Amino acid sequence: MPHLTADDGIRLYYEEAGSGTPIVCVHEFAGDCRSYEPQLRYFARRYRVIAYNARGYPPSDVPAMPERYSQDRARDDIRAVLDALGIARAHIVGVSMGAYATLHFGLHYPDRALSLVLGGCGHGSTTDAAERRRFQEDAAGTAAALEAQGMAGFARSYAVSPTRVRFERKDPRGWKEFAEQLGAHSAVGSAMTLRRVQGRRPSLYDLEPELARLAVPVLIATGDEDWPCLEPAIFLKRAIATAALAVLPLTGHTLNTEEPDGFNRLCDEFFHQVESGRWPARDPVAPDASAFGR
Repeated sequence: MPHLTADDGIRLYYEEAGSGTPIVCVHEFAGDCRSYEPQLRYFARRYRVIAYNARGYPPSDVPAMPERYSQDRARDDIRAVLDALGIARAHIVGVSMGAYATLHFGLHYPDRALSLVLGGCGHGSTTDAAERRRFQEDAAGTAAALEAQGMAGFARSYAVSPTRVRFERKDPRGWKEFAEQLGAHSAVGSAMTLRRVQGRRPSLYDLEPELARLAVPVLIATGDEDWPCLEPAIFLKRAIATAALAVLPLTGHTLNTEEPDGFNRLCDEFFHQVESGRWPARDPVAPDASAFGR
């Protein structure tokens, strides 16, 4: 069972397939490396694809110390994967929690990223202080409920949250697999992640100056029924000059498993344009252009 070691000694489980230009996949809160099986199978035909389990997600280590979990740790664990596997630069693909880590990685280590894919990024980001506090309180309350119910009980309710019901109706078999995998996660690791990573990560809107300086090619992808992430996706598009925005119709939060074909096609075309040197930055005139011409 392959593991690598992060900077602070935590062991991370990973899987890889294929050869070629590297792609590193970073999973969401309710998923793990198995969430990227549709991408491993598709992209391994032409790429070296790596997916790993975040700290707190067995068979990665589940540290009991709260200080071992944070947004910065999640960011640096991506770098640890690259370093341990001898990868200088890679396409980094993240969904939800993984998209936040991917974005922070790109902001802090832009020389290590060929490109960034941000899927379902933005839950909890708002310019309203009261809404922001409510999100943080919800993260803490959800962690407490998880500890009280146990992982299996928590998974039964979390798997039918509003942004996942489209997945359940569209692909009951795929959704059932997702729900079963969620129910087998570590309650300790998941609660720590909710409190220390989800609940404490900065709002995307607070990062606007850094986003404006980001020069790495970025693909923002969201489902049109992933309501908490729609407005943040538009904000990211406006803030990052090298970003494109794609919206998958009738799709919820975990778009890479709910609509793997559509997600893979978007990423495939994106990677091709980046690698051929044809990914453009935004025309600086475009945001100020009149609908009737310049």
